[in-house]
Amino acid sequence: MLQFILVDDEKIMRDKERQLLNEVLFSANVEYDILEYSHLTDELKMVINNSNPKVYIMDIDLKNKVSGLDIGKYIRNYDWDSEIIYITNPDKMFEKVFRNIYKVFDFIEKFDSMEERFKNDINQILLRKWDKKKFVYSNNRISFEIYLDDILYLYRDTVERKVAIKTVKGNIFYVNKNINQIIEDLDERFLQVHRSCIVNKDKVNVYNWAKGYFMLDTGEKVNMLSKAYKQ
Repeated sequence: MLQFILVDDEKIMRDKERQLLNEVLFSANVEYDILEYSHLTDELKMVINNSNPKVYIMDIDLKNKVSGLDIGKYIRNYDWDSEIIYITNPDKMFEKVFRNIYKVFDFIEKFDSMEERFKNDINQILLRKWDKKKFVYSNNRISFEIYLDDILYLYRDTVERKVAIKTVKGNIFYVNKNINQIIEDLDERFLQVHRSCIVNKDKVNVYNWAKGYFMLDTGEKVNMLSKAYKQ
């Protein structure tokens, strides 16, 4: 879920930004939500601290003692990955923004090609890989994190007697858990297709239930497909 956070004390401006967002996102293959605030609230603080990737679209001069610049500093205390776009009037704030806030995506003046620049920025941001969900594993000897989108499939390795995680880059990580335990740490994109195998269904091109194999988009053929798990 990609969240767009609109912070502006003028409702007419938030309405305009929401309209432009919906125009851009209408044909985009992304699950998103748009949240609106006129100032820094406790609810907004909770949103800043959640794990969803976000795009903050903010005014600087708010009718509140906490400015958009202050909110930007607060965001970067907890969130270094999400994007920040400032849409405001005074161009004299440009240097101050970029000097005080780490990694600002853009600074758009409200009355200088605002719509065109706004849409272009959102389209550029959508090109990023927003899936930040990870599989995290740790024991007394090792610890590692793998983005779920980088996992091809998981299977029970009979030699190591552990679950092996095969990644897009061809790496294999071993986990001292069983298949039933590990599927609880994954999300809806993962499907158990064999008593000893879980696959990332976004990476599968072909399921051949009759012959008991699936083909990955990497071209790899995996002979671990059971009709007992056909849905």
